[in-house]
Amino acid sequence: MIYRILADGVVTIHFGFILFVVFGGLLAIRRRWILFLHLPAAIWGALIEFQGWLCPLTTLEWKLRQVGGETAYHQSFIEHYLVPIVYPDRLTPELQAALGIAVLLINGAIYGWLIRRCTKAERGKD
Repeated sequence: MIYRILADGVVTIHFGFILFVVFGGLLAIRRRWILFLHLPAAIWGALIEFQGWLCPLTTLEWKLRQVGGETAYHQSFIEHYLVPIVYPDRLTPELQAALGIAVLLINGAIYGWLIRRCTKAERGKD
């Protein structure tokens, strides 16, 4: 039972990490120090999608479920939990690439806006 609870906790943390990867740039608008956490996370998230790697959190969840006597699924976290919600079909390499591009585009837009805002503020000081 404890391993199932731990595995479910890993799923919760994993989902939070994915949200941070996609939307964490919005937090940097108010708290600039978050840039130092978010940029590596966003790069990691994009690389996971572009390379088709398994996230270590997925592997940890699988191991916890197996130790707890449960059957581990054999897909990535995104395939198992998120794709059935967002996309009814199976995750394909093309879809993974699209997800990686979405991460880059969303965060590029956020950071572009933030840089422009900072540049305007600096010009206003002169």
